[in-house]
Amino acid sequence: MSVVESRLAELGYTLPPPPEPIGNYLSAARSGNIMWMSGVGSRRTDGSRISGKLGTDLTVEQGYEAAQWCALNLLARMKVELGELDRVTRILKVFGMVNSSPDFQDQAKVIDGASDLFVELYGKEGKHSRSAPGMAVLPGNTAVIIDCVIEFANY
Repeated sequence: MSVVESRLAELGYTLPPPPEPIGNYLSAARSGNIMWMSGVGSRRTDGSRISGKLGTDLTVEQGYEAAQWCALNLLARMKVELGELDRVTRILKVFGMVNSSPDFQDQAKVIDGASDLFVELYGKEGKHSRSAPGMAVLPGNTAVIIDCVIEFANY
């Protein structure tokens, strides 16, 4: 088991099955040692999703959990693409979209769910640039969708 997967287990997380594209796009695209990961929603290991609008249907804490699930789904996809999570050398960028009511203003606190997990797993190499806008609606009424850009070791 990789160092990162051991750390995930210590923290009490299990990777969900990797999400497959639901349209005409790739799960990931590479150039050199940079990989752009397509957006994933807050699907849990059992296949259920965290849905609803932050500020109306969901609390910041529920949104934070949804963002954690997004990060876990991204990690599951990274593992498929790279073979092991220890090949990830840096999380470069996180773009988190939050399904928000018009008056909800804590999108950044929601996306912290993913950011905090990446930093817990990768330390200073997990700290990244980020955007966290609110959206009027997301596909399937999902609470959060996150994509990211990573650097990885070529070996």
